[in-house]
Amino acid sequence: MENLTAFGQAWLDAWNSHQLDDILSHYADDVVFYSPFIQQVNNDPSGCIHGKTALRAYFSRALTVYPELHFELYHILEGVSSVVLYYKSVGNRLSAEMMVLNAAGEIQEVRAHYK
Repeated sequence: MENLTAFGQAWLDAWNSHQLDDILSHYADDVVFYSPFIQQVNNDPSGCIHGKTALRAYFSRALTVYPELHFELYHILEGVSSVVLYYKSVGNRLSAEMMVLNAAGEIQEVRAHYK
């Protein structure tokens, strides 16, 4: 659990720094990312992004759209080769992101959920 806690805190710190390269360092090159915000920010009804290059463009737009973005971590839930980060997100929304990790400890797939 210590490694997952460190992973979760590093992920959160990267987002709160707004440093795009630090954020992207947590993701695999062939990441698959699902989020309702993709539907809004990218105007994409599928809500899905494939690959780190497309994820970079999306995250860059998101950081521009939400310049006051700040996450507050509540819980880290451990799974089998996965983790769920439960946190306060944009506009005080509650968020849970289920992240599947590859053998290198990079995020391979994300399913983001918001309230």
